[in-house]
Amino acid sequence: MKQSENKDYTAVNIGPLDEIKFHSLIHPISGKEIKGKVFLKELTKASGTEISFNALPPKTDLGYFHIHNQDEETYIVLKGSGYYQVNEDCFPIEEGSIIRVAPEGVRSLCNTSDEELVYICVQSKMNSLEEHTTDDGSRVAYDSKMKELF
Repeated sequence: MKQSENKDYTAVNIGPLDEIKFHSLIHPISGKEIKGKVFLKELTKASGTEISFNALPPKTDLGYFHIHNQDEETYIVLKGSGYYQVNEDCFPIEEGSIIRVAPEGVRSLCNTSDEELVYICVQSKMNSLEEHTTDDGSRVAYDSKMKELF
């Protein structure tokens, strides 16, 4: 999984999207195996976000609803279709759908399609992003090792 690392970065490869279903983990509270999920915080040594890749089999639901204490979540659908529910609102989702949910939003999703529903979930503390996009970046002069690759 780990590809490269030094003090300034960690690069990992979790494999093709079609193989997300083969990842699994043991839930730290329930002790149950969760198939089709891989968390990246520990793998990448991230300190500000938790990101997970998820695969939900055809014609199934997540199996639970949940909330968070401090963290909002952003779901990005990469493949498949289904429905997402936040509180009393239930709406269709498909490849390209992006849903941001506040910590107190009661949420879950289901896959109504005949293919896997593959999505990314990004979790971070609500209102913690003080600078973003170009406000938090600066261009620097640097010698590219990539120019010789193409």
